[in-house]
Amino acid sequence: MKILSSLSGLFNIFTVKNAYAASGAASGGWEANLINFAPLIAIVIIFYLLVILPQQKRTKDHKKMIESLKVGDEVLTNGGIFGIITGIADQVFTVEIARDVKIKITKSAIATKTIKQ
Repeated sequence: MKILSSLSGLFNIFTVKNAYAASGAASGGWEANLINFAPLIAIVIIFYLLVILPQQKRTKDHKKMIESLKVGDEVLTNGGIFGIITGIADQVFTVEIARDVKIKITKSAIATKTIKQ
């Protein structure tokens, strides 16, 4: 019994020393913390460059295209309908999709301006 308790105490000493050694190595200063966070920082930067910036550019270009539309322009809606703009209101376009068939759609429903053929 006495041998078993002394072995147990010896094992606990080694475990505690190992725990102190592991915590001492992890707290190496701000340089070590920066190195630990470097992959996370790199992922955030890559995500920003590959996802957020291109989306902002597309949104800006689409807004500019919507503002430049005028009566007579041929457009394609998000629903896949081709038509010619016959009227412009505050947030609504009137689009003629066939002879004497006109629909009203919001400006955000315009996907692209098409080229007349």
